[in-house]
Amino acid sequence: MTTLNISLPEQMRAFIEEQTRSGGYSTASEYIRALVRDDQKRQARERLDALLLKGLESGDPISLTPDAWEDVRKEVRERIAELQRRGD
Repeated sequence: MTTLNISLPEQMRAFIEEQTRSGGYSTASEYIRALVRDDQKRQARERLDALLLKGLESGDPISLTPDAWEDVRKEVRERIAELQRRGD
């Protein structure tokens, strides 16, 4: 793990400290890592949504079987898990 030093206004620092105490985090670093992981997940969902919309808007007929949908779900879960692993 590496270290990253950041500068924050006092109000933000106080907010992070409060969130750490009330959110069940051991340290401010743990809280910040959780925020970054959540943002990574959000961005992955946005990319997936954009790709799905692009596919729908292409006009190509879509016919997926339940097994094909499960394959899509599995791929998405694997990609999210990889993002989480890289975020820790």
